[in-house]
Amino acid sequence: MSQRIRKAVFPVAGLGTRVLPATKTVPKEMLTVVDRPVLQHCVEEAREAGIEHFVFVTGRNKAVIEDHFDMAYELEDTLQKRNKKKEYDALMADLPAAGATSFTRQQAPLGLGHAVWCARDIIGNEPFAVMLPDMITLPGQRKSRCLAQCIEAYEKHGGNIIAVEEVPPQDTHMYGIVSVGQDHGHTFQINGMVEKPPQGTSPSNLIISGRYILEPQIFDILGKVEKGAGGEIQLTDGMKELAKSQGFHGVRFDGKTYDTGSKVGFLAANVAFAMSRDDIRPGFLTELQKIVGSL
Repeated sequence: MSQRIRKAVFPVAGLGTRVLPATKTVPKEMLTVVDRPVLQHCVEEAREAGIEHFVFVTGRNKAVIEDHFDMAYELEDTLQKRNKKKEYDALMADLPAAGATSFTRQQAPLGLGHAVWCARDIIGNEPFAVMLPDMITLPGQRKSRCLAQCIEAYEKHGGNIIAVEEVPPQDTHMYGIVSVGQDHGHTFQINGMVEKPPQGTSPSNLIISGRYILEPQIFDILGKVEKGAGGEIQLTDGMKELAKSQGFHGVRFDGKTYDTGSKVGFLAANVAFAMSRDDIRPGFLTELQKIVGSL
């Protein structure tokens, strides 16, 4: 029987250079999609999937992330004194339980693999999730977001799990790509991975889309793996090494993923998440129709 997935790692040390100047003083993870930070959307997805402990790998100038997941005494007191019960209750509902968050530093920008490795002592010897905070998701027909579908696949197959999505074949050179082995429909065996293959050489059009379940043996590998693309320690390189001794399965996420680290993706996420909210959709749709009609 597979060990339950209790912990998730959020690599949040990135500089957000794709959306400058917005991220000059505000961490990219704290930019808001509708009324909450991008990172809060990821944490909510993790909670829905049953995650109990949230591990943030941070860098310099990211202290506001830690503050966001802490008490805000002045604000809470003001809301209570002004009888703003709805706002106060919403604030409390978003607050993680005491001891449910951990923060560790990635002192140098050495890549995603290095960021995950920095969480090794907090994770310990148990399987865990990795969630890229740039990527936020909305459910599809299965009514669950991406991490929940990954954990469901882990409970079925064990081993290591990677969420994937399709992109046009001409775009595969921009992503990490998996090759498909035995196909089970919603899930499939992964029999190869390649980081940003040259155009025309990609084994599939299925990209690695920012949600992973990994066995703890990945830490020993990441501690030894050579620097790869961009002079960074690539998580994909570590997973390729781990795949020599452990199984990997892919999950075809049936919902929609938005890359908030790009300007277009960030704007699209705001529209999609606003339209998914019953309290915002009617008024927002009216304004959106006005804007589109004026183009």
